[in-house]
Amino acid sequence: MLELKNIQYDVEGNKEILKDISLKIEDRFVAVTGPNGGGKSTLAKIIAGIVKPTAGKILLDGQDITEASITERAKMGISYAFQQPVRFKGLTVKDLLTMAAGKNTSVQEACNILSEVGLCARDYVNREVNGSLSGGELKRIEIAMIIARGTKISIFDEPEAGIDLWSFNSLINVFEKMYREMGGSILIISHQERILNIADKIILIAGGRVEKSGSKEEILPELLSTTGSGACNMLLSKNEGTRN
Repeated sequence: MLELKNIQYDVEGNKEILKDISLKIEDRFVAVTGPNGGGKSTLAKIIAGIVKPTAGKILLDGQDITEASITERAKMGISYAFQQPVRFKGLTVKDLLTMAAGKNTSVQEACNILSEVGLCARDYVNREVNGSLSGGELKRIEIAMIIARGTKISIFDEPEAGIDLWSFNSLINVFEKMYREMGGSILIISHQERILNIADKIILIAGGRVEKSGSKEEILPELLSTTGSGACNMLLSKNEGTRN
């Protein structure tokens, strides 16, 4: 279980990005949503260790990891997938899967993992991770790396950003399969109704604070029915937000 206690994050100029965030993340699939600029991505980066909070504590299974680096947290079982996946010139997909798994990965093992994310293994296993890959392909390869690691907490920051509708539909299938087959928790930052709809728990963050937190059945209907201005009025339509 991951627990955040009174997390605050300030930047220069005394601007508060996160304000006294306290959460417990123990469900299998947690979606964090809210208006742009509300602090969602900052929260994800704090959990991963990319950013350190100004105040507060982070506990993983009761252990204080507030001062742990991103590398130390990765070893403890926290994975982070960037909104824009990183390209690795000179490395093949198999190389990345081997690095993620922390052991020598056979071609067959790599192919099995790639098949799980809907990629034809023979076309990708020895392919270089460079500019020839589309955004959707890179995102699925990044998810394959997280599957190879088998971590306690897998964090995805707006996985729908910058990909076409076909790739987005494929990603939904991948997340559903991860939910069914992987242990640990999946934490996804997203505006997308289809992603929120497969979550066990939804957390709404606005203005640097947790505005609402509860089960999908409690939170999603209210988000979808809210009109006018306010923290809840930020959901995109089902297809909006995917790009060609």
